[in-house]
Parts: sequence; C-alpha cells; structure tokens
Amino acid sequence: MALRRLLRGTASETELEAVGREAADRQDTTFESVRPLEADNWLSTPAVLNESLFLKLISTQNTVVHGLLTTGRNLGAFSSGNEAFFKRFSTPLEMAVHELEATRAMRSLGVNAPEPLEAFEHDGYGVLVLEFLPAFETLDDLGRGTAERVAPTLFDALARLHRAGLAHGDLRSENVLVTDDDLYFVDATKVSEAAVEDARAYDVACALAALEPLVGATAAVAAASDVYPDTVLLDAVEYMGFVNLRPDHTFGALTLRGEIEKTAAADTDT
Repeated sequence: MALRRLLRGTASETELEAVGREAADRQDTTFESVRPLEADNWLSTPAVLNESLFLKLISTQNTVVHGLLTTGRNLGAFSSGNEAFFKRFSTPLEMAVHELEATRAMRSLGVNAPEPLEAFEHDGYGVLVLEFLPAFETLDDLGRGTAERVAPTLFDALARLHRAGLAHGDLRSENVLVTDDDLYFVDATKVSEAAVEDARAYDVACALAALEPLVGATAAVAAASDVYPDTVLLDAVEYMGFVNLRPDHTFGALTLRGEIEKTAAADTDT
C-alpha cells in the first residue's frame, strides 16, 4: 500500500484540504468541504470541492508515470508502423495547464466537456479546477440501448475535434461521461500536431474498442461509418492490435477488423 501510494503521489488529507482552501479562495467562494473521489487513477488525485467544483491534483510522481505510459504508447505507435504522436509533460503544472487548454478547445468546437475554470500550482502539485458533474455514468456503465443512442454523438464529437486539427489521444470508457444522454469528453492528452492524422486513426480505433463490447461490432462500425470515410476506418484497423494490448480496452479486435473490411468492400461495390 505504501509503495502504491508513493507511485501514485496521492495527496494526504492535509495537502488536499490546503489545495481545496486555495482553490476556494481563487474561485472567490467560501471553503466548506473537500473530499477525494474514488478512482483507480495513477495520473492524478481527483476530488470535489464544496460539492460543486472538481479538483484534479497532479503530483510529480503522476507526471513521471504519465511519461512512462507515453513512452509505451509511442512504442505501440511504432509497432503499428506509424510515427510516435504522444507528447510528454515536464511538470505537474504543465499537465494541468494542458488539460485546461484542451478542455477549452473542445468546448469552443461545441464538444461537451466540463467547464474549465483554472489551473494553478500549489506546493508542487499541478491543480486543475473544472465544473463538477454530480451524476454521470461512464461509457462502460451504459446499457445497450443507451450506448446505441450515444454512439453517433461520440463519433460526431470526435470528428469535430479532428476537423479542427485536434485529437483526444486517450479515448477510453472512463474518459467518456454520460448524463441524461449528453456525452462529455474528459482527460484529453497531448499529441503532436505533425502526426494528427495518425492520432485521429488511433482515436477512432479506441472509440470502436470502447463501443464494441456494449453494442457489437456491426452497430459500432455503422455509427463510425456515418461520420468517417472508409479510409479513416481502415487506418484505424492498423491500431487495433496495439489498442487491444492496453489493459483499459477489452474487445473483439478481429471482429471489428472484419466488420470494417466488410463495410469498405460493400461501399466499393456500390
């Protein structure tokens, strides 16, 4: 437990309260309470302030772990025959500022994301302050009917990012929040502008991987093909093996590959 806490850089109760008080002061509100949120997260300590603001505390250890994960993801990109496109962060504050800016960029494009408020540094922690969504389900918590309803919205939101030359970079079920059938993206990571097309294909592969266990390969590919041309879906196939190695994705890679190839062949025939 001590080693796990050290690696994660989890904030103590005293540190969490100090951050909460500073965040409350910066947001011009009275400090009432701060509590950690239950999450198996190696990249931050999530918390809620006054039951109305979301705090993400990023430690030096979190930044180191993020760097190690980034190296692994870039090796995965190389193994798929493409350039590395994930970028590292030097400091916890840099991680927090990036997510603040990425969230602002998503919202400016009409993509739902919690309202970004600020990022600051406190005693070595990078701190991100966002709107708190009090009631939501992550994508993998949804029943089939709800998942089928939001699948087109998911790909439409991704396409908005991609048309603007952006990418999410870490699309998985835990980073897609759903409340009253409204879909929100969180935790976008940093990708190289020079390799955004590869990152786009990776995003689509991750979205298909997240949806396939919920709605099946046929419905997932159909939702994607309503938004993306076959060329993008075929590019996404190149990343299926890499995505399937990640512990946060469990899906039928071969089934998805077959469905994409079948859809592309049918479109060629017509």
